[in-house]
Amino acid sequence: MIQYLTRHYDDLLRALAEHLQILAVTLVFSLLIAVVLTILAVYFRRFGEALIQIFSVIYSIPSLALFALLIPLTGLGMTTTVIVLTAYNQYLLLGNFTAGIFGVDSGVTEAARGIGMSTFQILVKVQIPLAKKALFTGIELSVVSTIGIATIAAMINAGGLGTLLFDGLRTMNFNKIILGSILSAVLALGVNAVLKCLEKRLES
Repeated sequence: MIQYLTRHYDDLLRALAEHLQILAVTLVFSLLIAVVLTILAVYFRRFGEALIQIFSVIYSIPSLALFALLIPLTGLGMTTTVIVLTAYNQYLLLGNFTAGIFGVDSGVTEAARGIGMSTFQILVKVQIPLAKKALFTGIELSVVSTIGIATIAAMINAGGLGTLLFDGLRTMNFNKIILGSILSAVLALGVNAVLKCLEKRLES
């Protein structure tokens, strides 16, 4: 395996870079959409609850099935992958964001309202700071989910570490299978560790 690593490190780095690109693009879109939907959910609570139910149904659909549904519209590759992963992430992000925000003690929010704060000011200055734990939990879950499902997206020519796994399975190349699995696990653990450190810094 060491010999394979030294000979094909450029292929491994390219696959890792592709995976990171999928992760970064997906998280940017996922967070932007989730923030907007969370704000709407704060103002229109029933609308937010309905959205979570819709996204829970989407989240229960196997990723390959969603890829297959979108391919006729968006084709193979990155676009389809990002759309599917972003849709999956909304369940994790919106669910945790709203749970954290609505979980803030009503006495605190009423006190803030009593001193003249608007709903948006209460959200930004009171609820979000007190709900940081739930917010980071949602982000961490979406990161792990994205890294895992992005591996499967190699089947629709999205690139990434999944290419190593599926090429290895097709050709019975155990070096590719093992290295692809290790890199996927290390990536998930590494990004999660970075988020944990960031969370601790913000709490301190």
